[in-house]
Amino acid sequence: MKVLKKDFNKIIILFLFTHLIIWTVIPSVSNNNLPLDVIEALAWGSNLDWGFSKHPPLSGFFAQIFYIIFGSQDWAYYFLSQIFVVSSFFIIYIFSRDFFKDQKYSLISILLLEGIYFYNFTTPEFNVNIVQLPFWSLTVLYSWRAFKNNKNIDWILVGIFAALGMLSKYLFIYLLIAVDIFFLYIIFLKKINYRSFISLIPFFLILSPHLVWLVDNNYSPISYAFQRTGAGDQNIMDHLAYPLIFLGKQIVIFIPFLLMFLFLKPKFKNKFSIKDKKLIFLLAVNIIPLILMFLTSMIMGTKIRTMWMTPFYLFFGVLVIYVYQIKINFNKLNKFITTFFILFLLSPTIYLYVSVSQKDKRTDYPGKEISKKVQENWNKKFTTKIAYVSGDEWVAGNLSYHLKSRPKWIGTKKKMETKDQLSIVDIYENNISEALSKIGYFKVYGE
Repeated sequence: MKVLKKDFNKIIILFLFTHLIIWTVIPSVSNNNLPLDVIEALAWGSNLDWGFSKHPPLSGFFAQIFYIIFGSQDWAYYFLSQIFVVSSFFIIYIFSRDFFKDQKYSLISILLLEGIYFYNFTTPEFNVNIVQLPFWSLTVLYSWRAFKNNKNIDWILVGIFAALGMLSKYLFIYLLIAVDIFFLYIIFLKKINYRSFISLIPFFLILSPHLVWLVDNNYSPISYAFQRTGAGDQNIMDHLAYPLIFLGKQIVIFIPFLLMFLFLKPKFKNKFSIKDKKLIFLLAVNIIPLILMFLTSMIMGTKIRTMWMTPFYLFFGVLVIYVYQIKINFNKLNKFITTFFILFLLSPTIYLYVSVSQKDKRTDYPGKEISKKVQENWNKKFTTKIAYVSGDEWVAGNLSYHLKSRPKWIGTKKKMETKDQLSIVDIYENNISEALSKIGYFKVYGE
């Protein structure tokens, strides 16, 4: 195939650039409002702390950085999300070059990821799952380099990126357990490597402020995580049904990926060796987190939400190509390339159609119009600027994002001691019931 006879670095850069542009432009032109999780991250970012009631702080931190740079321009947050996605792809590409002598394999292992909808259709919604992606990729990359080269700098970087991953979402710990199991495998083959403990120093230094915050806030994100899984309200059948549902969903998610892969005409590799460190490492970082998630569902009898699996499949392309590489026929790649292009264009096309045709989505919420009405009513009564807003992350978060004064989101319970304040009741007093049903309760405060 001619496309694979060109410079591979140029091809991967072209692919990443095209992916970034498509998935920034499509939601920017089709959505009237930012998605829920983006608004939520922006709400947290308006009043940064070392943690929030639902998650660790990193998604709010990055959202706030982009707000400082770009303000309330929706396209910027779709762009932010794609930066996280394509940077992860590029890190995996760098990682894969250490596993393949021929860069064609590295390129194909990245192209295969377009067959997993976590890395295209769902990416416009910047959230904690997206934030994990580059740190998951970097942790895997530098864990491998640290095990391979045993350099202090690599172990330090493992600790840094692992800590940032944990500050993205607690599920990141499943990857860290997988890396630790591979570490035990290395100990079994050789002996304990004391240099590896260097990684613990930056890990706990970076994580310590959040750990203090967790204690001070009664471990609220952990409580929220258990609440999301439905923990504490199980019957005996849940321990069987939910794991099976989890497996079924993963199979469905993998159908496009498998379709692309089968067009490579693979044949199973005949020999495996327990001393093949590359294979054991790839199996560890790909399969162990999935097993742990399955066991979590089975033991606790809890639901596993599909989007939680977003970072888990980042290295699956590298794994399957590594296993089948000697059996791939590069003279018969036409169907693979064709399928790739179909999926690459079909996913944004479907997203655009759904976004334009359906009018009752979160992204159709009239956030700008509501904020304009709030500002007009405020200006009639007060001369101060709106400095704070209370309510849930969606309703109050939209006001915090759209109002020019960028008021701080203060949650649902906190009240400000100021005479300059307006609530939804004051603004929509003639049709408050309808407003509450469509918008939700909020209150804005002056300085």
